[in-house]
Amino acid sequence: MALLLCISVGWAGQASADQPDSELAMPESVSATPFSSDREAVIWRRETFKDIESLLRQLRFDLVNNQDIEAAQPRLRELQEKASGANLLPAFIAGTHGGGSDARDSIWEEWDDFSSGFNDLEKRIADLIEVAEQNDPRATAQALAAVGASCKSCHRSYRYD
Repeated sequence: MALLLCISVGWAGQASADQPDSELAMPESVSATPFSSDREAVIWRRETFKDIESLLRQLRFDLVNNQDIEAAQPRLRELQEKASGANLLPAFIAGTHGGGSDARDSIWEEWDDFSSGFNDLEKRIADLIEVAEQNDPRATAQALAAVGASCKSCHRSYRYD
């Protein structure tokens, strides 16, 4: 499992000259990703999403309850890295719904909309970091809620609960 958590961000489906960095191509097969199998990709993304959920809970404690930006800094950086499209989209290999996956097949049918959701999430996380550094507890709580709302909006459309 440790190997799964060390998957490289770089992958064959990254943006090309005619495709902006913010839009990553859908990986059509496992060979276009850093994963050795479809199953490994599904397991890795499930574990990574669990990690992101845990980070958000920890950040709520650090930023809202304790108002401690210093303690939150490493978690904010980790959240920014883990929740990026560049990190997560390679694990959404075409057809990897079903079989232990919570992903709906609409992800691949609506790839552009699905992948653009990560742009929104990345922006909201950047906003959270900026607001948290200003030591405004109320604005920080609102920015953290906006990150959660971005996650939930994608889950409603693209994840079975």
